[in-house]
Amino acid sequence: MANDALAATDVIDARHPEIAALAAALARGASGPIEIARRCFTWVRDEVRHTLDIQAGPLTCTASEVLRHRTGFCYAKSHLLAALLRANGLPAGLCYQRLANGSGYCLHGFNAVELPGIGWYRIDARGNKPGIDAAFDPPTERLAYAATEAGEVDDKAVYAHPLPVVVAKLRAHTDWQSFAADLPDDVLARV
Repeated sequence: MANDALAATDVIDARHPEIAALAAALARGASGPIEIARRCFTWVRDEVRHTLDIQAGPLTCTASEVLRHRTGFCYAKSHLLAALLRANGLPAGLCYQRLANGSGYCLHGFNAVELPGIGWYRIDARGNKPGIDAAFDPPTERLAYAATEAGEVDDKAVYAHPLPVVVAKLRAHTDWQSFAADLPDDVLARV
C-alpha cells in the first residue's frame, strides 16, 4: 500500500500543476509532516464547499476539478485532500463509512494520512456545519459522522484508490442534483 498511497492517478491527480502549486504553498514554512497534513486538511475542509450544503456547483470527481471549482461532495473532497497530501510526499488513502440517509444507505468518503509516530490517522474534510465538527487532532479521530445505527458500517480499511462504485456514480451523472438522488452505496463487506 505504501507506494500506492503516494501514487498520482487519473482521479487523485497529484501531479496536476495547480495541485502541485497549492501543495507547495501549503507546505511552505511548515515544521514537519504533521503540520503539512494539518494545513492540507484545513484548507480542503474550509476552502472547498460541500456541494450538498450549498445546493450549487458542478459535479466534480477528480482532485483538479474540485480545486478548480472549489466544490465537491465528500468523495470528491477526499480525492483533493489525498492529492495534496501525496503531492507533499505524505502517504494518503481513502476511507469509507456506510451511513443511513433517511431513504436507505449511502457511502461517506474521507481520508487517512500516514503520520510519523502515529501511523494511519483518519481525517474528514467534509466541511463543518451545525452538528458536524470534524477536526485534525492527532491521534484523536474527529470525523464528521459515527456509524452507530443498524446497518451502518465504519470500514477501518485504508484504500489507495477510490472505490469503483464511487467513481462510477460520479462519472455517470452530469449534475449534482441527479447525483444527490443516486448516491453510491456499498455494503462494505470488507470490514
